Amino acid sequence: MDKLRHIALSVSDPEAAAQFFEKAFGMTRAGPAMRGIYMTDGVMNVALLDFTNETVPGFAGLKDVRGVIHFGMWVDNLEEAEQRVMDAGGTYLTGRKETDPNVFYEVKYRMPDGTVFDITESGWKGAVKEVAPVDTSFAPSPLP
Repeated sequence: MDKLRHIALSVSDPEAAAQFFEKAFGMTRAGPAMRGIYMTDGVMNVALLDFTNETVPGFAGLKDVRGVIHFGMWVDNLEEAEQRVMDAGGTYLTGRKETDPNVFYEVKYRMPDGTVFDITESGWKGAVKEVAPVDTSFAPSPLP
C-alpha cells in the first residue's frame, strides 16, 4: 500500500521554523534540504523550505507562497503508481525517477483539482515506510 510520508511547507525562515517544530512538537532534524531543513517525528518527513524569489512548483505566477505546498506518497512501484494516478485523472508536473539508490527523488503530479503531490520509491530523510497500525479494537465508543 502507498503511504503518506512527506509534507512540504513553504516558510520564510527554515531555521526558525525548525526550532518551532523542535519545541512545539518534539520533532528532530533529519538533515539539510536544498532550500531548508528536513524534520522528522520518526515516521513522517516535513520539509521546511524557503523559496525566496523562486517559483514554487505548482504555484507559477504567485509570489511569497506560504504553507503547505505539496504532500508526498511513498510507493512500492513508481510506474504502477503513475498509471493509477493518471487513470484517476492526475497529470504529470515535473521530476523523474533516479536510479542511484543514494538519491532521494520526487516525481510531481497534480490531482484533478490542481493540488500538487509527489510520489517516490526512495522515501525521504527521517521517514519510514512501514509502521505498525494502531489497534483500535479497545477504543472507547463515541459519545452520543
